[in-house]
Order: sequence, then C-alpha cells, then structure tokens
Amino acid sequence: MSKRYTITAALPYTNGPIHIGHLAGVYIPADIYARYLRMRGKDVLFICGSDEHGVAISMKAKKEGITPKEVIDKYHNIIKNSFDTFGISFDYYGRTSSDVHRETAQEFFKTMHANDCFETQTTEQLYDAKENQFLADRYVVGTCPKCGHPEAYGDQCESCGSSLNATDLIEPKSALSGETPSLKTTTHWYLPLDRYENFLRSWILESHKSDWKTNVLGQVKSWIDDGLKPRAVTRDLSWGIPVPVAGGENKVLYVWFDAPIGYISATKEWAAQEGKNWTPYWQDKNTELVHFIGKDNIVFHCIIFPSVLKAMGNYILPQNVPANEFLNLEGQKLSTSKNWAVWLHEYLDDFPEKQDVLRYVLTANAPETKDNDFTWSDFQTRNNSELVAIFGNFINRVMVLMRKYYDSVVPAPNAHTNADQATITELAAAPSKIENLIEQYKFRAACQEMMQLARLGNKYLADEEPWKQIKSDPDRVATIMHTALQVAAGLAVLSEPFLPHTALKLRSMLQLDGNLGWENVSALLLIPTNHKLGEATLLFEKVEDEAISTQMIKLKA
Repeated sequence: MSKRYTITAALPYTNGPIHIGHLAGVYIPADIYARYLRMRGKDVLFICGSDEHGVAISMKAKKEGITPKEVIDKYHNIIKNSFDTFGISFDYYGRTSSDVHRETAQEFFKTMHANDCFETQTTEQLYDAKENQFLADRYVVGTCPKCGHPEAYGDQCESCGSSLNATDLIEPKSALSGETPSLKTTTHWYLPLDRYENFLRSWILESHKSDWKTNVLGQVKSWIDDGLKPRAVTRDLSWGIPVPVAGGENKVLYVWFDAPIGYISATKEWAAQEGKNWTPYWQDKNTELVHFIGKDNIVFHCIIFPSVLKAMGNYILPQNVPANEFLNLEGQKLSTSKNWAVWLHEYLDDFPEKQDVLRYVLTANAPETKDNDFTWSDFQTRNNSELVAIFGNFINRVMVLMRKYYDSVVPAPNAHTNADQATITELAAAPSKIENLIEQYKFRAACQEMMQLARLGNKYLADEEPWKQIKSDPDRVATIMHTALQVAAGLAVLSEPFLPHTALKLRSMLQLDGNLGWENVSALLLIPTNHKLGEATLLFEKVEDEAISTQMIKLKA
C-alpha cells in the first residue's frame, strides 16, 4: 500500500503579516517537500492555518483599540492572500477561530479530562491590579534568569531560546500597564508531562536519534534531562476557546494546547469540503506525519503535542520534525516590533512576478543547521549571477538557437559523442541526487543540485559551440540541440518544487506534456524529435541597483 503523507506548517499568529524569517524557516521548505511528494505521485495533505488565540492577538487589539476579532480577520486575510500569491501550495488553510476547531479542541480537552489525563493545581500567578486581570505569559516581560536578556517574555526568552514560566522572570513587568504585578491565587488544569518522560525518551531519543536533526534532538534531550514538569493547559483570559467542563468558567484553553489541534480541525474542514474521510491522515499508521516549524516551536511539537496525541490513544505521532534555525536580516535579528523585517505582502507589491527569486534566495541561504543572514545585496547577486546568468541564460540560448536553426521544431539526433553521453548520464542521475537530499530535508543542497543542471547545460553549449559548427557540420548541431533540449526539459521538471512559477513558464515555452514527471527525467523520456516548441520569454530579469537602494532606505526608515 502506498504511503500517505500529512505535512503541517506552523500556524502563523494573526497579529501581523508574514516576513522572510517565517518563509525561510517554515513555509518554503514545507512547500518544497509537499510539491516534490506530489510529483512522485504520493497521497499528500499539506495543512496550515491562522493561529488566532494567542495572547499576542489580545495585545494587538488593545494597542490598536479594536476587537480581537477585527485583528484576526485583518491579518488572516493578509497572510492567506500573501501565501496564495507567493505560491505556497497548501491543500487547506484553516483558522483556529472556526466552529470546527473550537469543537475539536474542546473534544480533545473533554476526552483527556474524562480519562484523568490532567491534574488541577492551585497556584499563585502574576496579576495586574491596575488592569484587574491575571497576566498570561506574553503579558509579562522581564529579565531572563538564564541569559540575562532584559526583554524576555513570560513563556520564552527569544535571545537564548529557553522556555520559561512568568514567575521565573527577574523584575517582571506587566506588558499591559507597565506596573509590577503581584501574586494571586488561581486554579488551572495541567498536563503532567512527567508521565510521558519514558515514552518521549524512547520514541525520540532512541527511535529517531539517527534521522532527526541534531538541533531538535539536542533541545528535546535538554528538556527531558532537566525533568519534565506539569504544564498548564488553561488560562484566565477572555479571548480563546472556553474550557468545556465544570469549573472552567471565565477560563480558556491555553494557546499551545489549542493551536496544534488546528492541524486536525483544518484536516476535518478539508475532508468535508472534498467529500473525504479525515481520519486516515491522522490515525492510519501508513501515514507519515511531518511537522515543519522554527526552532522556537520545538518543545510544543516534540514534547507537548505528541504527549497530547499519545494521551488520546488513536493518533499517529510525527515521523519527523525538521525544525530550522533563525534567519537574520542585514546582520540584525528580525524584529516585528521594530519593523526590522521584509514583509511578504510588501515584497510582492515591490517585486511582482519575482516570487521565485525570493524562494530561491531563501532556499539557497536557508538556516537549516545554523542561523543565517539575508541581505539585499545577496538577493541581487543571486538573482543576477545565478538565476539570470546561469538558469535563464541557458534556457534563452537554447530557445534562440532552436528558433534560428530549426524554426523551433526539435531535430533528430545523430551519433553521440563522449560529451553528449556524459551530459545525458548526468541528466539521468540528477533526479536521484535531488530526491535523496529532499528526503533528508536538505533543501539548500537539493536546490543547488537543481542549479547544477543549469550549469551543466551552459557548459555543454559553451564547449560544443553549435553556433560555430552550424555551417560546417549541421548533423552535429542537431545532436547538440537535441541534447541541450533534454537538459532544458529536465530543468522544467526538477525545478518545480523550488521554482514553481518558473517551472510553469518553462513548461509552456517547451510545450511539455502536463504529465511529464520526475520518472521521465531519470528515463530520459522528455522531448521527442519533431516536437514543436512554444514562444520564448525571459525567465528572469536583472535586479537593478536602484531597486536595492529603495529597499535599504525603506528598511532603515
């Protein structure tokens, strides 16, 4: 039976738009993987959605003087439209404010509650007397007790990555009023993570020690070795999913409990829309579940959510969680509050038709094993020196020569030389090289293997010089152009996961059969003799200095 894939991308908070750090860390790698698997004929469900119950939503609403519902509607639409225009190929993009999600999250809570999977604890929590409310983690800022960063949040230090409790902070302040909070007694439900310690150690640190990323394994091991502690799953807030059992009045489900369940509720909505059954994608052992996240979400997807799934009893666990590191911008950490970011919706306005340029640059410089840096000068260089000068130049040469010599009709090849055979052999080997890297989540290296094919084509034409041989040996030129066209067609197929808009344009130029896929490249069944090519267009255009200067001025304003 063919394996099924459920691919999730971390749910973005709807308190602001998407920026390049999100794209590089989560959405582009997830999209490459989903597109690749579809091209291999796999049953793929690629799921995401807006995370609309975070404390950040309430804070944004308060700051802007509007309701949380107005905040989530505004940013949900901006984010979804940006993803659509950019070409992230979700099968379904949901919302955690939907009725289906509320019912699903409450059902999880009620089932676990009925099975004694929670504990209740009465504790002292930080309270803002001026605002007359308990302070959820993001409502508290202070000094990190582990690294000394002065602007740590009550749930996490974004400087050192440590997970925290609000009461751990040194000199905590309310993010609402700026006042020093007091402690006040409250009762909540907790997930006793210590019950799952042996399961997590066996499942991740033993079963997946050879196939999960070292940064993921290291963070999980650190958490487990420190001793897992009960984690609250409810909060004293007004914005969120109401706690559905007695005693839960004026309390909501904590966002880290509700948000990952959004993958499942979105699957339910997709299945209802498509007339399908949602359960195989989450409960069939023949399904491979893969979570794409940033490193700040590792604990939620590798410890907390798997513990919830384990407690429910009938759900599959993730096969892999390929978390990326962070992307910096011009040598500084991306900051939404300081507007130090490249926002996707603004990029799409400033560079229409250049979706694939950003995809390529962020993939070529992906923060897969360490934090990396995006610079506008590198963006310009990679576009002009790689996409234009290598990929675009090769395709343009082929199309121009084909129109000039053969009226764009593919000639029959004659005897192959060693150079022809070497090029054909390398073309046939390219799919295997790329797929092996993609299946190891090494998308940066896989993308470079794809570009290596364009380099191969350029070198082949430069070495064989058909423009010099056309008068003296036209039979030889027919073989050269036939061979070069096979490389071009191979690029049209193999570039699709990385450069989907470019691949579509190239397929149209070459008039390729829509069914031409991955296996055709390996088998060298690409463009036949007498095939008529379409009209040529430029795949890429240079990015001028003026455009880069405009972006730098905008960034520093």
